[in-house]
Amino acid sequence: MDAIGLSGAEWLAVLRIGLGLWWLESWRHKDKKGWFERGTGIAWAADVAAKHKWNAVRSGFDVVVRPRPKTMAYVVVYAELALGLGLVAGLLTPFALVGGLLLNLLYFTLMIHDWAEQGQNAMMGLVSVVALFAMSWQTWSLDHAIGLF
Repeated sequence: MDAIGLSGAEWLAVLRIGLGLWWLESWRHKDKKGWFERGTGIAWAADVAAKHKWNAVRSGFDVVVRPRPKTMAYVVVYAELALGLGLVAGLLTPFALVGGLLLNLLYFTLMIHDWAEQGQNAMMGLVSVVALFAMSWQTWSLDHAIGLF
């Protein structure tokens, strides 16, 4: 593979690290006090889910998220942090890529009416798939340094 400036594997590592930075930014800009103390993030998602056109989304939210809003707030916020750190450092990268793809699919489905959210989650999902199948952890990663995967 020909590439400019870096090798193909290095460009894939850049893509993986960029995706990790995107997850870290998603974590950084969240109002943690609002999410954890006032439940703002889950309340907003509950409002979106309640108006969703697909019954499966409404009922799934009611079964999984609504009974445990505080726990789910921590799960969402710290999942984004863990994904970002894992992808930037290249630690347990395949798991982070699959986990991020699943989270993006959940966000994409919940926010089916919001074109901006759909675009962001579709692109993050695409990067996850490319980084996963191209095995982007082979360069500039702790996985490679310690011989994982």
